[in-house]
Amino acid sequence: MQAMILAAGFGTRLLPFTRLRPKPLFPLLNTPLLLLTVKRLQNAGFDHIIVNCHYLREQIVDALAGIPGVVVQQEDMVLGTGGGLRLALSLMHDEPILITNGDIYHTVDYARLYTAHMENAGNVSMAMHDYPRFNKVTVQGERVVSFDNEHSGTALAFTGLHVLEPSVLQAIPLEKEYSIIDRYREILQAGDVICSLRVDNCSWTDMGTVEDYLQLHGKLLRQEIPLWDEFAVQPKTSFWVDPGTDPAELSLHDWACVGRIKTESKKTLRRCVVWDNADLGGSDGYDDMLLS
Repeated sequence: MQAMILAAGFGTRLLPFTRLRPKPLFPLLNTPLLLLTVKRLQNAGFDHIIVNCHYLREQIVDALAGIPGVVVQQEDMVLGTGGGLRLALSLMHDEPILITNGDIYHTVDYARLYTAHMENAGNVSMAMHDYPRFNKVTVQGERVVSFDNEHSGTALAFTGLHVLEPSVLQAIPLEKEYSIIDRYREILQAGDVICSLRVDNCSWTDMGTVEDYLQLHGKLLRQEIPLWDEFAVQPKTSFWVDPGTDPAELSLHDWACVGRIKTESKKTLRRCVVWDNADLGGSDGYDDMLLS
């Protein structure tokens, strides 16, 4: 089975932190999300994984170097979701390909999604769920019918997970910025089928803002959402501190995730994520913050 992780975006809403690293390399419990996603795909049986990158791409290239079965596509210009997929067409095998965003944490079963697509009649299958914040796609039964509120039906949110036949990418202009949703609009206008695969019982989080990123950590550490097996650690409390950090220098409250740091004085942290080598010299205490 093959998959592609879209990891080329700027992450504008996460500035200024995305000046330091691209969003897919933001750590979850001190491990970059992109590496966790690759490992999770491999554990689900995907042996050919393409990752595209553009913004701060040298960091992604370095992070993925030497991982068997992973091919990195470096993009010199912004190509969008469709343009990036079209450029990768020559790297794909002649079989369905699962697409996932590099900045989401979810518990959707990759292999089950792939198998469900192969059992459907359409060339595209989109994983959909009820998420009011993003409910913008109209679905009738098991089919997507509109991206523009042109038809009656149920409004659902696209998870960013979809499986498609590589042939549908041929119509996308090569080396131009293009959205895959625009290609899907063309498919619907041509009368072809896009299948809707409901995944409502799965946890799903978009790391779109700093608040989203912090809330995701809080939910993971309080065990309100499932932890992936791929995490190097499985915290037993709502605090996770890198073994290289002296816990005696920290006073932790509610929840906190702390990377490898050194401090000059004792710090109080409440609902904070602290990256490796972060500078905590400005204050004795921090609440609800990402510290880099």
